Amino acid sequence: MSPDTAAKFAETRKLFPHTAHSVYFNSASYGPFSTPLKEAVESNIAIRVDCREDDSHDAFSTSEALRADYASLIGAEQHQVGIGLNTTHGLNVAMFGLPMQPGDEVLISDVEFPALYYVARAAAETRGVTIKQIKSVDRRTTVEAIEQAIGPKTRMLAISWVQFFDGYKNDLAELAALCRKHNLYFVVDGIQGMGVEPVDVVKLGLDVFSSGCQKWMLSPQGCGFFYIADKVFDSIKPPFMSWLGVDWGMNFSDLFYFDKPYFKAARKFEIGYYAVLNLMGMKASVEIFKELGIANIQQHNHALIDKLTAYLNDHPFYTVTSSLEEKHRSSILTFTCKDYALLQKRLVRSGIVLVHREGSIRASIHLFNDDSDIERLIGELDTFADEQ
Repeated sequence: MSPDTAAKFAETRKLFPHTAHSVYFNSASYGPFSTPLKEAVESNIAIRVDCREDDSHDAFSTSEALRADYASLIGAEQHQVGIGLNTTHGLNVAMFGLPMQPGDEVLISDVEFPALYYVARAAAETRGVTIKQIKSVDRRTTVEAIEQAIGPKTRMLAISWVQFFDGYKNDLAELAALCRKHNLYFVVDGIQGMGVEPVDVVKLGLDVFSSGCQKWMLSPQGCGFFYIADKVFDSIKPPFMSWLGVDWGMNFSDLFYFDKPYFKAARKFEIGYYAVLNLMGMKASVEIFKELGIANIQQHNHALIDKLTAYLNDHPFYTVTSSLEEKHRSSILTFTCKDYALLQKRLVRSGIVLVHREGSIRASIHLFNDDSDIERLIGELDTFADEQ
């Protein structure tokens, strides 16, 4: 990383007030708020408290700008991106909207985050499709296991880009090629990789990509976006619709029209008016990612993880449980030890915020972290190991 880029990260760290008193390694749960986000939200609140003007149109201009912003971050075009409330929004569009017949199969790993499974389960109960779980080995789902699970009725593969509990990054390029080979829809829950791992959804050939923004994208809870490929757009028949699924030309004083065509864009599948405070927060946050660049963020995060990994691998008390293989690593590092749950509580009491998941401590390293955070964690780990 160049000195100029490193300086940008140092300056960005100053935008996060928590760094003055605590170490935050929990963006895989939800991200901390920056000062620009706080100011953007407070500015909108002030406008609504004062009520000297109709500012409702601000939501539309901001949402349009966000579609362009998110599209640029994932290699898509603006019309292919819609604003949602969470990852689940886009998953519902896929599970309930893509063409499938009763008896068709949806492939899902048996170590998936529940959000994906329960949307698929509801689709199965409603549409008569079948969920076929792919058997994992050591909690990893291989391309070979997925291909072996494909049968004559298989129509969709739905998978997380990065697994929540250990940071295992599935190889989207290999999986997309597999889906093309077998003519399957490819649906991706992108939340644990979005903002920290580069992706080009168009080049890869994904059909639906959905991500909440409350985690790594450092935005308020209850917001996200989704991508829909042009090749599947016309075939999607969603079970829901909004009056804002058509183009009013921003003329809301003349609404007695009931024959307007739906948008030929992903925004067709958005649901009604926006959570405006969230939009303002999202816009402030996305500017950070545009400034730093996701490839640079990945490099920054992985360098910090390398430092922590080196310590853990050299210490007999700790065991790394994340994959360290280059194509499967992410910004999540997990490790375990005797009494890992007790250790996690000790770390939180010492001002190091992280969680434990599925038998391991999960450290989510992000753009506002630096060497001092890693050193502080290592110091606490040394103390805990010495006491055992």
